[in-house]
Amino acid sequence: MSYHLLIDADDTLWENNIYFERAVHAFIEFLDHSSLTAAEVRAVLDEIEKLMGYGSVNFTNSLVETYRRLAEKEFRDEDIVRVRRFGEQIRTHPLELLDDVEETLSYLSPRHDLLMLTKGDREEQLLKVERSGVEGFFRQVVVVPEKDVSVYRQILSQLQLDAKDTWMIGNSPRSDINPALAAGLNAVFIPHPHTWHLEHEEVVHTGEGRLLELASFTELRSHF
Repeated sequence: MSYHLLIDADDTLWENNIYFERAVHAFIEFLDHSSLTAAEVRAVLDEIEKLMGYGSVNFTNSLVETYRRLAEKEFRDEDIVRVRRFGEQIRTHPLELLDDVEETLSYLSPRHDLLMLTKGDREEQLLKVERSGVEGFFRQVVVVPEKDVSVYRQILSQLQLDAKDTWMIGNSPRSDINPALAAGLNAVFIPHPHTWHLEHEEVVHTGEGRLLELASFTELRSHF
């Protein structure tokens, strides 16, 4: 049987959040706050990120704003430049596909209708797709600012997909799995060890769809 497979991009097809985590670690070391723990600094950054939005540009701006709030010394232009560099390095980092992604997409593409569904800054996400070299496996690339129940229902309607024949495949319970299930889709949860912690939540199986949990992307070949 042929299915519509909606496949997440960041940390499902290629590495992403690990580069943000490295930037956060470097920033916290540079800030070197005398009383706040690393976790407390991270909590401030998290709140600012929620307001700023996704993508490396917004992340860079979040780092700068966090530095402005928490720095214990006089602002210097060179310090702001250093903080900005932590975030800006992410945009130019070589894109690294996860293990067996290309081979698995090559296997799935002739058998199913593949659509890439990614959220974030549209320009930045499309640049990643272009650099990835896997765009040709997908009928369409869809970039959305957020993934929630209403977005999944909208995609079903716009692309004329039947929910019972559609699977959302991704690493984020908050964005890929729970809202897709709630919208009536099936879902495949492929955990990633470096999933952004703000995307963590308990997987809740609501709706009528099926749920699979796999250890790796390559295991999709055994189910589809």
